[in-house]
Amino acid sequence: MSSLRDDLAAGHTAAAAGRARPVWLAPVSLVLALAGLAVSAYLTFEHFTANATLACSINGIVDCAKVTTSAWSTFLGVPVALLGLVFFVVALGLTLPRVWRRPERWLDAVRLGWLTVGIGMVLYLVWAELYRVHAICLWCTAVHVVTFLLWIVVLFGQILSAPAEEPLAD
Repeated sequence: MSSLRDDLAAGHTAAAAGRARPVWLAPVSLVLALAGLAVSAYLTFEHFTANATLACSINGIVDCAKVTTSAWSTFLGVPVALLGLVFFVVALGLTLPRVWRRPERWLDAVRLGWLTVGIGMVLYLVWAELYRVHAICLWCTAVHVVTFLLWIVVLFGQILSAPAEEPLAD
């Protein structure tokens, strides 16, 4: 645990890696990725256990079971919940503090690109919930909100990142 704490505390020292990052960027993005991973893991578990313990179905506009068992709960034959789990495993890897400190500029593009794909999927799924399934899943909505927040945090965190200052010559 101290290694993670050291990684988070060192978030503002990313200048040594080539970019000065906002001090809040690594911990906030990491927490959001972990939250998304947790909810996606729950939804994946529910998918593979036929929603045996799904905590949300109210019937009416809020009906998780209706959403998670609809034809729209798979994408190209793969359960959407499983895609969400994979998405957040990758997002977690991209938001680890030690990855934020890496000097490779292409990681910024990959990170933002990956999250933009997630936003595209969120828009598709919200459309499906509203216009095809005619029901909303609160757990899915939580994943959608976390994905959007993570995208915003990373976008603005990268915009606010500055090149590291060059050491002064003697």
